[in-house]
Amino acid sequence: MTSPIRVNPVRRNLKFDFNYERLNDWHYNGRNITHFMNTLSIFFPEGEQFFIDSVRYYRDKGVIKDQELLNDIRAFIGQEAMHSREHEELNEEMERQGLGAAAKDRAVGKLLKFGRWVLPPSFQLSITCALEHMTATLADSVLQWETVFAEGDNKSDPVYTDAWNWHALEETEHKGVAYDVYQLAVGKDSNPSAYLQRIGGHVLAHAVFWPLAIAFWIDVSRRAGDLGNLKDWRKAASSLIGRKPGVLRRKFPELFTYFRPGFHPWDDDNREFLKQVDAIAAAYAAPVKKAA
Repeated sequence: MTSPIRVNPVRRNLKFDFNYERLNDWHYNGRNITHFMNTLSIFFPEGEQFFIDSVRYYRDKGVIKDQELLNDIRAFIGQEAMHSREHEELNEEMERQGLGAAAKDRAVGKLLKFGRWVLPPSFQLSITCALEHMTATLADSVLQWETVFAEGDNKSDPVYTDAWNWHALEETEHKGVAYDVYQLAVGKDSNPSAYLQRIGGHVLAHAVFWPLAIAFWIDVSRRAGDLGNLKDWRKAASSLIGRKPGVLRRKFPELFTYFRPGFHPWDDDNREFLKQVDAIAAAYAAPVKKAA
């Protein structure tokens, strides 16, 4: 195995009963940071299907022989599918409330369809590894700093908070799976071609994702009537690049550890947070359907 740490993902079937009356203001730090989080949700259904497909390609070709990694791939696919389902429901409500989620989802789908057409499977997998590193890095901030969703008596809606914590925990749990597939199927950093593809995927993924995410965020805020809400823009800036907690300001440098030869996602050992997942899983377990 290639992982320096063994963490086996677990597929969990959870259902979150969101209060959609709070769709545009569920975050304690204001409406525009709420719109930022909701905008991220738009990317997940198509994006996570892309991740699944890029990993499954090499599994189905029989490249992966290690049974433990094959089990991890199965759980990775199951987790990503559950994330997509919950975010699809959230995105459908965004569309019903006039936030333009459906058109944005289609734009992401067309972009990724083009990527599948022009990029070789190895480069598609490198993009998956890069974006998995990004989501795991941002997930770590959710798990590490309470002020992402609460500050003193000011707290975000608990169901939205738990849903994002669940997503963060599972992104942490499976953060090494796609990378391990890449190292076995494409190569390790000792192979110059594998290293250059890995870094190239990282550069391309961030060059495309962040401008698109910012454009979507601005449009969602505009549609919600908050484009001129300067007070909440200031609070959103504080959440992302300021003091409270300044997620992007504090975490963005970690994204560039990816350039280091010999990098692995589990170089950052944050397994201690995973003990939190059982409580969320127990609270939101989907009802088991009885056989007819």
